[in-house]
Amino acid sequence: MLNPITTLFSYYLSRLLRSFVSMAINIVTRMDESEFDVIIADDDEQLQFLLCSEKMSSYDIIDDDSIMPIQIDDKYTTNISVGGTGSTIMVAGSFYIPKYIEKKPLGEDASFICVKEQTIGVADGVGGWAKKGIDSGEYSRELMKNAESAVIKQKLDDTSTSIDLMKVLNEALLNTKAKGSSTACILNLDNDTLRAINVGDSGFVVIRDGVIVYKSEIQQSRFNCPFQLGNGRGLDDSSVAMEVSVPVKAGDIVVLGTDGLFDNVHDFELETIVNGGVDSWDTDVPETLAWRIAQYALDNSKDKEIYTPFSRECFKAGVEHSGGKCDDITVIVANIWPC
Repeated sequence: MLNPITTLFSYYLSRLLRSFVSMAINIVTRMDESEFDVIIADDDEQLQFLLCSEKMSSYDIIDDDSIMPIQIDDKYTTNISVGGTGSTIMVAGSFYIPKYIEKKPLGEDASFICVKEQTIGVADGVGGWAKKGIDSGEYSRELMKNAESAVIKQKLDDTSTSIDLMKVLNEALLNTKAKGSSTACILNLDNDTLRAINVGDSGFVVIRDGVIVYKSEIQQSRFNCPFQLGNGRGLDDSSVAMEVSVPVKAGDIVVLGTDGLFDNVHDFELETIVNGGVDSWDTDVPETLAWRIAQYALDNSKDKEIYTPFSRECFKAGVEHSGGKCDDITVIVANIWPC
């Protein structure tokens, strides 16, 4: 039987090489055009993306005074995930665009991709703590760090069992001492089933054949007040977490994100972006697709006239608001591949 890691590496490398060859041919054939933008967009700085195949989030690809991408620690942004059970594996990549606030340059979102254990997660620190001088981003980052550690520890203790996401969340919550609170959504691929645990308004979708076949539910006490994990009085614990299992198959694409994504991008828009990456090099490089999605969400967030999911929910709640919602944006794209 072929080693699945060797098989995946060979497949990934061959597809990536073909993609770059195809892209090079397209570039050469277009050199006589007046504009040399391989990625069609309004801003010329988009072209910089193609010039930085490694650590894409470390490049200033967005010319904006208030929001900018930053490099995330490799511990939380491992780009390729290999492992798992069943007939499928999950290959994941991420991209993060924080709101730029001088005192909180890392923003309030956090995420991780656990390479071997096929587990990914995002968290969104609740911004209201800023009124008390507390950076809830410290809480979300510690929570995700502890969640990743709990996943690894659980497998080290017992390699024969599946990851228990409730135990992961409980251990992460117990070990997180920072002030603040956060939403959390953690996914694990096990035996061709995507298992998830979710608290708050971060979430995920499963896209099959270009159509969203599953979308996680939002948990909130009232409009714009999501369930949130934390150490303070009146905050939620893991008992409010929603656990779900979603069967997946090779070819599915999972998009996991914080509310900065889902408040600014409609389902049909997300489907369109993902479909635009099918049969292109984006399909093989999940962090590239994650970048495209995050960039689209950012553009919508800055538009004061566009009709967004957030403006729709504001209308339902009787709140006057038009356009997008300025927020941290975290996107993890996970391709489901055959072993």
